[in-house]
This record gives sequence, C-alpha cells and structure tokens, in this order.
Amino acid sequence: MPKITVETLNQTPGEQQRFELVERKGIGHPDTICDAIMEDISLALCREYLAAFGRVLHFNVDKCLLAAGRTEPRLGGGKVTAPMRFIYGDRAAAECGGMRIDIEAIAEAGAKQWLRSHLRFVEPEKHVIFQNELKEGSPELADLFAREIIGANDTSVAVGYAPMTETERLVLLCERELNSPAFKQRFPEAGEDVKVMGYRRDRKLDLTVAVAFVDRFVPDAASYFARKQEITAALADRLSHEQRTLDRVTVTLNTLDDPTRGDAGMYLTVLGTSAEGGDCGQVGRGNKVNGIISLNRPIGTEAAAGKNPVSHVGKIYTLLTHRLAAEIHESVPGVREVYVWLGSQIGAPIDQPAIAFAQLILEPGVALADVQPAAASFIERGLANMKEFTAQLIRGEWPVC
Repeated sequence: MPKITVETLNQTPGEQQRFELVERKGIGHPDTICDAIMEDISLALCREYLAAFGRVLHFNVDKCLLAAGRTEPRLGGGKVTAPMRFIYGDRAAAECGGMRIDIEAIAEAGAKQWLRSHLRFVEPEKHVIFQNELKEGSPELADLFAREIIGANDTSVAVGYAPMTETERLVLLCERELNSPAFKQRFPEAGEDVKVMGYRRDRKLDLTVAVAFVDRFVPDAASYFARKQEITAALADRLSHEQRTLDRVTVTLNTLDDPTRGDAGMYLTVLGTSAEGGDCGQVGRGNKVNGIISLNRPIGTEAAAGKNPVSHVGKIYTLLTHRLAAEIHESVPGVREVYVWLGSQIGAPIDQPAIAFAQLILEPGVALADVQPAAASFIERGLANMKEFTAQLIRGEWPVC
C-alpha cells in the first residue's frame, strides 16, 4: 500500500470565491454524443468478453469524430440533405484461446442503439454513415489481462473533488431538466442538443442556455418566440426551487436569436442536434466524469469515455478520485472541501499508485489531526477494493459524461 498524504489546503472554498465559471454539454451535444457512444461500445465489449472468455481483454475505443451533415431547417419541418458521418475506432482484441468475437459488429450495433435510445429524431440507418476503424489488438496482450491485479497501462495523474458548489449543481440540474422526459413531453420542440454556461459573480448566477428547437413543432416565428419565453420561465421556476445561498439566478435562452432575420434568426434544427449540420464532435471535448466542466477546479488531462475499465488508469483513477472525495466529504465531520489526487507508474499494479494524497479545506476550528486518519483510511480502502471498483466500471455503474 502506498504512503497516503493528507494535508490542509489554504484556499478559499469554491462557494466563497467571487467568480465561478461552469459549463455543461447536454446529451445531444456533438461532443457528448461521441463520449457517450464510445463508452457504450466499451461496455458492450466488456459484456461480450466476459460472456465469451470469462474476462475483459485488451481494448481501448476512445477515438471518434462525429462529422456534421447538412440539413435545411424550416418552420413547420425541414429536411436532411446529407447524413452525419461517425468515424470511430482504435484497438480491441478479437480472439483468445481459439475463440473469436466480431468486434466491428458489436461496436456498430452499440452506436446505433445509443442513438435510437437518446436522440428522438435521429434514425441511424438514414441519418448517419458509420465508418468503423476498430481494428484487432495484439493477442499477446491477453496474458496481461488474465492477472489478478492488472498493471497500469500508462503513467498518469487524476484528481477528483467534492462537494459540488451551488453553481455546479444548478448548471448540471439545468441541462438535466431540459432533457428530462417530463420536460420533453411539455415542450417537444426542445431538442436534445443543450449547452449551459454558468457565470457566477458573488451571489448572482447568470445561465446562458442554448437549446436546439426541432422545426417540425414550430409552425411560425411567433410560436418559436412564445415557446422560447415559456421554456425560459419554466426553467427559471424549476431552478428557483433549488437555490440555497444565491441571491439571484438569471436564465437567458438562445441569445443569438434575431426576430428580424426570419428562419436564420432562430435556432432551428431538423433532428434536435447541431451535429446534423452545424457542429462536429470529438471524444474528450465534453463534460468531465462528474458531468460538468468547472473552470475553477483542477482538471485531469485524461478523457475517460471508451477507455478500458480494468487497465486504463486515466479512466479508473479519474472516476475513483471523485468517488473518494465524495466519501470523505460526506463521512468525515469538519471537512468543507476535498481534493483527492492519484498518480500511476506504468506497469505497476493499479491498486498501488505512485502517489496518493488528499487536500482538505477544513471548517473553522477543525485541526488536521482531527480528520487525517479518517480521510487516509477512505483512500486506503478504495485502493484495497480496486477489483470491485473496476467490476463496477465494467457494469457501467459510474457514468463518464
């Protein structure tokens, strides 16, 4: 077990900093689409490996590009003139012990199923061209993955933190509300492509929200701007019930709109995502594993989506640090804010990081000696239970976007 360091962090807690900037890219944003599909492919491969070989083999499927298609949005309903192109791949073992699985078929089926399940108006066979560049990995690596505790595939550092600030929590809630089934039933014209940017100045939070409207539900310009007002009001009302310490939360929707420019002055889409014609996507450009992009926080460099959940420390440690930070904050009295850091050394067992430490912002009057043993014990237990944690990742119990 590595030596675990716990220290105090002499820093103003996030809630008390004068400025805060937080972003959330919704489920229909091109970057989030890429992250989510590649993670689903990763989980599908894990299931097939376990069923066929009894263990997860070597793979990483964290490379993809969603190239925008072309559409002609129109009030009352436009059309798709050129499909999107989903280019994806990397490496995955297809054979072990004389048995083979069809990794290309598994990947494409997983991608299509995700699109059907999450984007209401995207028909994969009609609206997307799939360019599968997933190739077989080295069969010689199978032995590495048969070990009880697998060695780290890279030298990498990850950091996680807890708790979320009110700004972070409201930015996340805002997108989830917009993409909830109940909200879609009430406002079917609200597409899945949502982006929320939160700017907090002292105790005032301004949310700039982009929502792709689905043109078939918008008969005319008057309806667009009326529904835009209704959506803004509904969202502001929902958020008002979740305010705790902020004095004001302001919601501004689709700020590029211009009523004088006709169809071009409204955020209209045919399928509910800008990937249909205006924006491309890529793995690693979206949300961090806790669902947001918080610019006031330290951020690791790894993209977790699609990476192997039993060997890729960039994925494992990024998710584990957030989990450990949350456990320490929830369970250790006197701890106001927590940052947990883990660093790997390539080849070393993943449950034995080269460095492990926690930084704690303490409540007034609390001494480090009061909390250090408990905080360290959570990290020790987390590393000791690495096999169970990676099993949870294989089952998809910890989302990455």
